[in-house]
Amino acid sequence: MGIAPEPKRDAESLRGSRRSNRRLPRRAAIGRRSFTSTLKVLDQLAASGARVAVRITDLDRGSAVLAGDDHEMLPVAGLGVVPLLVEIAAGFESGALDPLEIIDRSALDQVAIAGVWQHLKAPALPLSDLAVLAAATGDALATNALIERVGLPAVRARIEQLGLAHSALLDVFRDERGPDDAPHVALGSARELSELFAALVNSEVVSAGVSAQVAEWLSLNHDLSLVASATGLDPFSHENDEHGLLFVNKTGQDAGIRAEAGVLAGPRAGVSYALIVCFDDLSITHRLRAHEAFRTLGVDLMEYVF
Repeated sequence: MGIAPEPKRDAESLRGSRRSNRRLPRRAAIGRRSFTSTLKVLDQLAASGARVAVRITDLDRGSAVLAGDDHEMLPVAGLGVVPLLVEIAAGFESGALDPLEIIDRSALDQVAIAGVWQHLKAPALPLSDLAVLAAATGDALATNALIERVGLPAVRARIEQLGLAHSALLDVFRDERGPDDAPHVALGSARELSELFAALVNSEVVSAGVSAQVAEWLSLNHDLSLVASATGLDPFSHENDEHGLLFVNKTGQDAGIRAEAGVLAGPRAGVSYALIVCFDDLSITHRLRAHEAFRTLGVDLMEYVF
């Protein structure tokens, strides 16, 4: 508090600055590379009838550390807005969109399932602020405003341009889904989501500027309730961690759906990851069992990068 913010840096240089040449002794390193706990809890979830997909990629080597059904296309709820943020950032960079263009809330269909804009007095906000709300708070109304502005066809074209063959943004957020609506907001695969986040921090999504902008928005994400719960980061201020932890993530949550993808980098290693769990949300026990899988993965990831 009271310290001036650091100058903005692109995502690649930021990742590099958080890493050092420190390495664990060989024996200790081997012990910390195990994802036995994660595999156990994911196997238990799958045995209970849940659909599970996971992908972890070592950023330095570019190889998979852990993969399971990572090609499968599953509902990912709000996690599917990342390509939308890419489209918005690309529009800002090209000049096709004005970051200060004002969007009036009254012109939108109201949706109350998530977010803060519906509770604010400001009846209109600029596109840049709506992007922050969508990334940081999962704001459904702000996300719908962004979709309304650029259109689903443009986002789908961007998804195709990014080479995401198993990902789709199908619809806006709705309080209730009728028979004529798409069954889900978005679909995605763990492999493509993990690769997308790796590309973001390596400045490979559209351009270095677009990659840095999207990574900056996502670094503001307040939802650290799943994988990120193991990081010990402050949900409201974790851009510049004093222990050298780089973390960028996005979650998706809906009835029977929990999904998260991101990048976690520490002094020893860096990974991109994605975990999707679709389960029968029959009781709080079923829900907590799914959440526990994410938290277990978070612990294993922390051991891997530190």
